[in-house]
Amino acid sequence: MATLEQLDKSRIPQHVAIIMDGNGRWAKRQGLDRSEGHKAGIGALHNVLEAAGKAGIKYLTVYTFSTENWNRPKEEVDALMNLIAWGIDKEKEELIRKGVRLQILGDIDRMPEFARTKTLQCMEEAKDGKVITLVVAFNYGSRNELAGTMQRIARKIQAGELSADEITEQTISDNLQTAGMPDPELLIRTGGEQRISNYLLWQIAYSELYFCDTFWPDFGEAELYDAILDYQGRERRFGKTSAQVQEEEKQK
Repeated sequence: MATLEQLDKSRIPQHVAIIMDGNGRWAKRQGLDRSEGHKAGIGALHNVLEAAGKAGIKYLTVYTFSTENWNRPKEEVDALMNLIAWGIDKEKEELIRKGVRLQILGDIDRMPEFARTKTLQCMEEAKDGKVITLVVAFNYGSRNELAGTMQRIARKIQAGELSADEITEQTISDNLQTAGMPDPELLIRTGGEQRISNYLLWQIAYSELYFCDTFWPDFGEAELYDAILDYQGRERRFGKTSAQVQEEEKQK
C-alpha cells in the first residue's frame, strides 16, 4: 500500500476522476441492504477527498448518479436521494472548514426538492474553498452533456456570435459543463469492472485509466495513493514517441 511520502510531489495529477463502483456488491457480501453500501460509500468519499487534498490534487470529480441510474428500482433511487441530503448535512461544515469547494456536474432539476435545496445551499456556502474542488456528477451522462454543448454552440451561431468555420476543439471544451477545469489526468474505476460508463468521454481523451478490484466502500487513502503511484510510473506521450518525451524531460 502506497503512502503520501512515496509520491513524487512534482507529478501529482491536478484532476482525478473516479467511477465509484461496487457499493451494492459490497453490501451484499456483508449481508446488508444495498442502501447500506451507498451509505458506506459516503464514508469512503470523505476519506478519499481528505487524502486527495493532502496530496495536492485540485479537482476530484466523482460519478455519483448517472442519467441511466433512474432506471434502478424506485426504493433504491429514493434511498440514494435521502442519502445525498444526509451526506450534505453530515459533511457540510467540515467541507467549508477544510476549504473544499463543491461543484455539480449534470442536471439537478430532477433531484427531489429537499435534496436539491441542501445541495445548492452547500454550493453557496462552500463557494470560497481554495484547497480542492469536489465535483459531484449527478444525473450526468457524457453523451447528454455533449448534446447540450452542441446546442449551446448552435445557438451562438444562430445569434451571429460564432461561425461554423470558427469551431475548434477548444470551442467544444469551452462549452462543456467542465469549462475552466483541467481535463482529468487520471481516471479511477473501483469494483472490478473495466468500462467508462458514459463518463466524461470528451474530457478523458488523454487520461490514464486505472481499474482496481476494490469495492468503493473499501477504497481509501492507501488505495488512492496506489493509483497515483501507478500513474506516476507511466509515460504520457500524447502521440509522441518515447524518445521525444524523454528528450523533453531532459530539457526541463
